[in-house]
Amino acid sequence: MKETQVIKGPTAIVLTFVVLAACQLARAVIEPVVFACFVIMITWPLDKALQSRMPKALALLLTIIITAGFIFVLFWMIAWGGHQVADWIRLNLDRARDVLVSSTAWLEEHDIFVLALITDYLNPSSMLAFFHAVAVRMNTVLAFSVIVLIFVLMGLAETEAFQKKIASGKNQDIARRVMTAGKKISEKFQKYMLVRTLASIATGIAVWLFILLMGLELASAWGVLSFALNYMPYIGPLVVTVLPALTAFIQTGSTETALFVLLGLVLIQFVIGSYLEPVFSGTALAISPTVVMFAILLWTFLWGALGAFLGVPLAIATLTVCEQFPSTRWIADILSGDSPKEAAEA
Repeated sequence: MKETQVIKGPTAIVLTFVVLAACQLARAVIEPVVFACFVIMITWPLDKALQSRMPKALALLLTIIITAGFIFVLFWMIAWGGHQVADWIRLNLDRARDVLVSSTAWLEEHDIFVLALITDYLNPSSMLAFFHAVAVRMNTVLAFSVIVLIFVLMGLAETEAFQKKIASGKNQDIARRVMTAGKKISEKFQKYMLVRTLASIATGIAVWLFILLMGLELASAWGVLSFALNYMPYIGPLVVTVLPALTAFIQTGSTETALFVLLGLVLIQFVIGSYLEPVFSGTALAISPTVVMFAILLWTFLWGALGAFLGVPLAIATLTVCEQFPSTRWIADILSGDSPKEAAEA
């Protein structure tokens, strides 16, 4: 018995690395499937509610249209905000160069040639290659979105049949636990997206008002980007905290103003992320902040920007499944954000 328990630990570790390696090597295939499963668990209640009022095919079509519309609006916001910032930088290149020269003069006197290093990377050929890479990536994102919507369409159409197959399994105890885990994951995903949306709206409005009150340009662009990029925890807020401070420095040439903008945006992100989001989510999504950070870094490394978005949902799903089985429940207890007593009560 003890030997079996000893073997289980290394086996689980090896299987974990095998799964992660497969996710990296088969990224093009697994990514859209995982994202489609995430979307299905969020949109399934909407599809079910619509089916009670209209034919199943029409409800399915309407659900897909609403889902595609939300994804399109989100990508459009990022594209619009990025375009506004890129145009502003292009129109203010001379001012940016002057501010950069004046701010690096002291470093140049001490043989630290920052300006020359930046110039090497910001020459016309490198910028052209960058925008070409962005255009290629946008085409990839468009194709990825189409594949995801096809999977979502097929998945929503087969959800009820899939649930019946699981419920009719030979091992009723495992079937019940799997069904319970699926239901809880779906509920947590819906609450997670609601919390992220409310937090994103609050962040976008707060950033827009702050930049506007500071008398700086690009207030609307930064507000829109703060809303859209807030769906990627840590990475999105980092982008819309550092870049507005840099554009403020270019516009005013004042280090004090740039630092004030940076501190103001950090404060906004901290208040909303540390106080408002926990109030919105309660204890249902309680996960250790360390686990959240690790999940985001891990899946960003494996899948890039999409991994940054899916890192937290995947952690939620993993811990929810672990909760349903006695042999793995200790993992959920350790990695949750609650104390053991609170986790047991939850």
